[in-house]
Amino acid sequence: MRVEDVRVERVTDDAGFSRAWDVRYEVFVQEQAVPEELERDDLDAAATHWLAVAGDEVVGTVRMVPEHGDTAHLGRLAVRAPARGTGVGRLLVAAVEDEGRALGLTSCVLGAQVQAVPFYERLGYAAYGEEFDDAGIPHRWMRKPLQG
Repeated sequence: MRVEDVRVERVTDDAGFSRAWDVRYEVFVQEQAVPEELERDDLDAAATHWLAVAGDEVVGTVRMVPEHGDTAHLGRLAVRAPARGTGVGRLLVAAVEDEGRALGLTSCVLGAQVQAVPFYERLGYAAYGEEFDDAGIPHRWMRKPLQG
């Protein structure tokens, strides 16, 4: 799979959200043993979701929730195993950042699994605060300015 063949689409209906959920279930619940009741949360309804699609196959997803008036909260970034390392994650992060800028938000924050910190650092994010546990997985808060 070539990243040039991947398109990022905003989820606009229940069918799209179901496709996003399928990727999240595969990555977080099946691969990482996150309890399903922790993976689904109240933020899904308030979030904007995107899909990364290669041909007819959904290979990744991400969501964004505006918070505190000026911050985009990037979350639930999941890429199916065969598409990892191809640039799909970068495309999904860019979709969130572009939306944040369009909304006039000034920064983007996320809780990164510690093994993903280097990925986000390459995209301009900086870790802050102490390591914390989320669903039994160590995480770090990360932030990136969106304006200027």
